[in-house]
Amino acid sequence: MQCPYCGANDDKVIDSRESDGGRSIRRRRQCKRCGRRFTTYEKIEERQSLSVIKKDGGREPFDREKIVSGLEKSCYRRPVKEEQLVGVSDQVEELLQKRGLREVESHTLGLLVAERLKAIDTVAYVRFMSVYLRVETLDDLLEEMQQMRATLPEPPDEDQTALF
Repeated sequence: MQCPYCGANDDKVIDSRESDGGRSIRRRRQCKRCGRRFTTYEKIEERQSLSVIKKDGGREPFDREKIVSGLEKSCYRRPVKEEQLVGVSDQVEELLQKRGLREVESHTLGLLVAERLKAIDTVAYVRFMSVYLRVETLDDLLEEMQQMRATLPEPPDEDQTALF
């Protein structure tokens, strides 16, 4: 580390502590040439920027708040907590980061969000998909609902006792 006072590249670490809630490390250093002390911070490199390719070919930065906002509209008056919606956004962003993508098509992004929403609330899922797929007729909506019903697990028999 280069000394900010004399420019020498020879120093020693005197003290290291976690900072910023464990997101960085604060190091107290002392220059071996001039003896002055200075502080440096070591932190994880921020995530790569991610762009969304829109249907018209335009690009815009990935915005997790847009995902949460869309989910909130789909979950209006549904028993879904805000933390669950933020969790969906986090999961999708993390998945895209793990894949190492710098760009993602809006269609792919929407399907990833819908897949996670389906596990939380099926009514909200249908609302989301009706807007996302731009369902224009009742037949299209019914077809999507039938496809969703086919993928849902069968409910237990009424005479079967609950395990919990």
